[in-house]
Amino acid sequence: MLRIPCPHCGLRDYTEFQYGGDASKIRPVHTEECLAPWHDHVFLFDNPKGVHREYWQHRLGCRQWLIIDRHTATNVIEPTTRDPTNSDLMNSDLMNTGRQP
Repeated sequence: MLRIPCPHCGLRDYTEFQYGGDASKIRPVHTEECLAPWHDHVFLFDNPKGVHREYWQHRLGCRQWLIIDRHTATNVIEPTTRDPTNSDLMNSDLMNTGRQP
């Protein structure tokens, strides 16, 4: 069973969370008129075996967005990031607009 450590609520079952996508990809700028970068962002992705950085939202708990590093073969999760000074979270469109990826 996959258990995700929430920095606010402690260790929780994955069913309390919603997967939010690949946290290592950079979203295209919203003013981008060409659709190719958006197509690539939404539909093209890697399927790595190993540690992968992901967005997760604690939907049934504190509702905070987290960035976790999860090993895709073993589901071992590295320490969770939810530091307000973390540039990955603060600079993402996801965190600034409250939208789901």
